[in-house]
Amino acid sequence: MLEVGKKAPAINLLDAEGKRRSLKEFSGKKVILYFYPKDNTSGCTAEACDFRDALPNFSKAEAVVIGVSPDSVESHKKFAAKYELPFILLSDESKTILEKYGVWQEKSMYGKKYMGVVRTTVLVDEKGIVRKIYPKVKVTGHVDEVLKDMKEI
Repeated sequence: MLEVGKKAPAINLLDAEGKRRSLKEFSGKKVILYFYPKDNTSGCTAEACDFRDALPNFSKAEAVVIGVSPDSVESHKKFAAKYELPFILLSDESKTILEKYGVWQEKSMYGKKYMGVVRTTVLVDEKGIVRKIYPKVKVTGHVDEVLKDMKEI
């Protein structure tokens, strides 16, 4: 189970360009890991664009933004190009990392139960320690909240 104050689980996934990425490569920087359900859906697009628009502020805080979903590398590539997303999108088709971070959960819509990503953001400090977890994120105002909290890490 993911806990504040503990080491963030290792990540080893492909990005939108097919390059293997790990959390270790961002040692010395703060990392905003945001887990989202699906490319090109209204909520996920709004969240991605909010992070995109706030990226200069995250960069000033020496923070890296990384989006993670179960979509394919190709889907991420198209999504990033369509919305000019300048940050890393990681593909977790196997759901290994989604499960490690506890965001692959049973969901319910219109009375039907299914497995999916519960929109969650995790702030990781320069040493790889989880500093804050935002479970069941509501998109509106979320990026502003994360920016505010970044100053306290």
